[in-house]
Amino acid sequence: MAKQTSIITLNGNVGGLSFYKTKDGHMAREKGGVSKDRIMNDPKYARTRENLKEFTENIRTVKLVQDTIRPAIIRIADPQLYQRLVRQMMKVLRTDPVNGRGLRIVAEGDWNLLKGFELNGNAILSGTLRTEFTVTDTPTDWTCSVPSFLPADYLVIPQGATHFRLMAAGASFDLTTGTKNFLLETGSDNPIEQVTAPITFTIPKAGLPEANKLFIFGIEFLQIVNGQQYAMNNGAHNAAAFITVEKV
Repeated sequence: MAKQTSIITLNGNVGGLSFYKTKDGHMAREKGGVSKDRIMNDPKYARTRENLKEFTENIRTVKLVQDTIRPAIIRIADPQLYQRLVRQMMKVLRTDPVNGRGLRIVAEGDWNLLKGFELNGNAILSGTLRTEFTVTDTPTDWTCSVPSFLPADYLVIPQGATHFRLMAAGASFDLTTGTKNFLLETGSDNPIEQVTAPITFTIPKAGLPEANKLFIFGIEFLQIVNGQQYAMNNGAHNAAAFITVEKV
């Protein structure tokens, strides 16, 4: 590996060299690497093929989950959510006690490892919404209840926000077939200077028949001017997390 020192920096391939940029500057190296055919067929790369197969399974599951819950987190998720979820879901896959290397799947792993996963790495739910909330989980319903509170005392409010809303969602997945269901409850817009009424969300499990379930609770800040609602340009303070996970 060599560092480019010319006044003119290059990117891409020139002759037998590849030019690219890193955090350490513009670099150059010889092109090369192992061919795809060799990786897919050479016995020496058996472990690599196993890792690729499990990685592909993991990516498929993450895409299924993220696409399903997107309506609930479109203004909450941070730009790194996909990468963070890939890492966490791989931990689930690696706990598969049934299948051998290269054949492990998320469906057989410890789904509980997703509990508490934050959907915005820049805003932790417990650090943004500091009032206590109660979760009641029964065979038929998942319920999240928030007592009356004064937002100024219990929220970390971003500059410019005039209102906030809470939301709860439930999603269920058949990780083998890709079948999924999703339910979303969105609360009303609450002025940040007024004491709220008690807030309760109920997600009926009858609408979530698949085995692997996720239940989400979150908060979003808004600005309302002359009756017009605006999402905050900087969603860094919006927060949500997987509060309850279930595998039946």
